[in-house]
Amino acid sequence: MSKNTKIYIAGFAIIAIFVIVVLAVGNANGDLFGGADDGAEDVVAEVDPDFEPWTSGIWGDYELPGETESLLFAVQAAIGAIVIGYFIGRTVQKRKEVKEE
Repeated sequence: MSKNTKIYIAGFAIIAIFVIVVLAVGNANGDLFGGADDGAEDVVAEVDPDFEPWTSGIWGDYELPGETESLLFAVQAAIGAIVIGYFIGRTVQKRKEVKEE
């Protein structure tokens, strides 16, 4: 195993341990993972209890089930990862071509 591979493995291990510790501490404190929409809704209710939204969603008052929202979020994340991966791969390939010249 090369030195760079060992460094990458150690770095990912440290990040994984950090994430696990943060999640464990948050779970032990009873923190819930709420979205920004839910947090904003609570803040607006505190600031102006009489606030009424002036628009409705795309589908009116219908709210998508949690599974559908999770699916859409996962698809969005996958599309973003594909785009980022494409540009990283393109940049690496261009650098290889420049070094070969």
